[in-house]
Amino acid sequence: MVIGNIADTLTRGVENVADTLTSPFTEPVIRLGVTGLSRAGKTVFITSLVANLMDRGRMPQLVAEAEGRILAAYLQPQPDDTMPRFDYETHLAALTASAPHWPDSTRAVSQLRLSLKIRPTGLLAGISGARKLHLDIVDYPGEWLLDLGLMDKSYAEWAEDTLTRMQHRPGGTQYLEMARAEDSTQGLDEVRAKALASAFTKALQTARAAGFSDCTPGRFLLPGEKEGSPVLTFAPLPKPSDPPRKSLWREMERRFEAYKSQIVKPFFRDHFSRIDRQVVLVDALGAIHAGPAAMEDLRRTMADILTAFRPGGNAFLSSLLLGKRVEKILFAATKADHLHHSQHARLTAIMEALTREARDRARFAGAETGAMSIAALRATVEETLPHDGRRLDCVRGTLLTDDGTRGREAAFYPGELPQDPARLLGPAREGAESWLDNDYAIMRFAPAALSLKPGEGPPHIRLDRAAQFLIGDRL
Repeated sequence: MVIGNIADTLTRGVENVADTLTSPFTEPVIRLGVTGLSRAGKTVFITSLVANLMDRGRMPQLVAEAEGRILAAYLQPQPDDTMPRFDYETHLAALTASAPHWPDSTRAVSQLRLSLKIRPTGLLAGISGARKLHLDIVDYPGEWLLDLGLMDKSYAEWAEDTLTRMQHRPGGTQYLEMARAEDSTQGLDEVRAKALASAFTKALQTARAAGFSDCTPGRFLLPGEKEGSPVLTFAPLPKPSDPPRKSLWREMERRFEAYKSQIVKPFFRDHFSRIDRQVVLVDALGAIHAGPAAMEDLRRTMADILTAFRPGGNAFLSSLLLGKRVEKILFAATKADHLHHSQHARLTAIMEALTREARDRARFAGAETGAMSIAALRATVEETLPHDGRRLDCVRGTLLTDDGTRGREAAFYPGELPQDPARLLGPAREGAESWLDNDYAIMRFAPAALSLKPGEGPPHIRLDRAAQFLIGDRL
C-alpha cells in the first residue's frame, strides 16, 4: 500500500511537470468540471452551454463574442479515448424536438471537447493568425465528489456518523431497526450482507427523493457496472465490543476500505485532480421546497463539497494534487426560470449565503469563486396576473405530469422568497420542522418548444455570464 501511494504520487508529479513544460508550446486546454447533485440539471447545462458557444446569438455577456473575437466553435474528438463521450447530439435532439423532453441524466463520468478559434488581441493582433483553445468539459456526479469525505474515516467512524444521521431522515427508521437487530459478530452470510446493502440503498434513495443532498456513498445511488459487486455490498452497522475476524462486521469494514481504494481513489486520481475550472450546480429551489431540514443538509453538503477544492482540507487529496488547485469555482442555483426575474436577485443572495462558508474557504485557498442564479434552458415565460386585489409576478409553462409526459400549460406563482436569506438559513440551522412564514412551492415544467433563428442557441438565463466567469479570461 505504501509503495503504491509513493508510485501514485511520483506519477502525478511527473504529469504536473509535463503539463507545465509543454503547455507553452501546445494549443491551450481548459478542463471544465461540471457537477451537481441529483436533479440540478447537469446534462441540460452542458448541452445548452455547448450549443450556445457554437451558435452565440444569445451570448452578449461573453466579452470575446461581444467584441467579435470568437471566429468559430466546433466539436472535436476528445483526448481521452477511454472515457465515455458526453452524448451531446442525442441530448440536444431531445431538447429541440417538435415535442421536446428532458434528456436522460448522465450517471457516470463523461467528456466532450469543444474547440474555439479566437482572434488574438494586443500587439500580436495584426501579425499573428487566429489561435485555438480547447474546452474539455468533464461531467461527473456530485454524489461522487462527496465520497471524498470517506477517505479520512474508518469504517467504524463512518458507520456511527451515518447511523446517527439516518435517525432524522425519511426512510431511515426501517434500516436502523434492521441494523440494530443484526448480530454482526457472526460469520459472513452473503444473503444477509446483500439484504443489508439493499435496505441501506433504499434508505438513501428515500432520503434523496425527500430533498436531502448528502447521500453517500455516492456509488450506491449510481452504481453503474459495479452494481451487485462486493465493493458495493456493505452497509453501516453498530460496532460490537470486540468483533472477531471473519465476522460480518469485519467483512463490512473490509469492503468499506475496498470502496475507498478501488472506487473513490481512482475517480479523484484520474479525473478530479486534472480539473482547471469548476461549476457546481445546485437545485436550491428544490431544497427550499423540501423544507428546513433539507435546506440545512444542502448547506452542510456544499461545505463538504468545497473540501475537495481546498488544499490541506483532506490529507488524501493533498497528496494527490501536489499543489495543483482549481482556479475558478462557480456555484449556480439552477431553474431560475421557475421564478419571475424580480426574484432572481433573492435566489442569488440565498445561493451566496448557502455557500458562504464554503466559498470563504475556497478564496483562502486561492480560487476565485462566484455565485449566480441561472437557467441553462428557459422553459417558461413571465406574466403578472391579478389575484385577490394585488398583482402577482408569475411564470407560465407546460407542466410535466407524474409519468414525465407533457401536460397542460399553466401560470404559476411559487411564493415570495425573503429578501434576507437568514430567514431561511436561520430556522434551518436551528432544526425547524417547517417554514413559519411561507410555503414555497415548485412545479415541474417541460421544456418549451423552440423556434431558433440561424446563429441562435437555446434560450437561457445568464448562461453567457456563467461562461464569461468560467472561461472568459482565456478567450
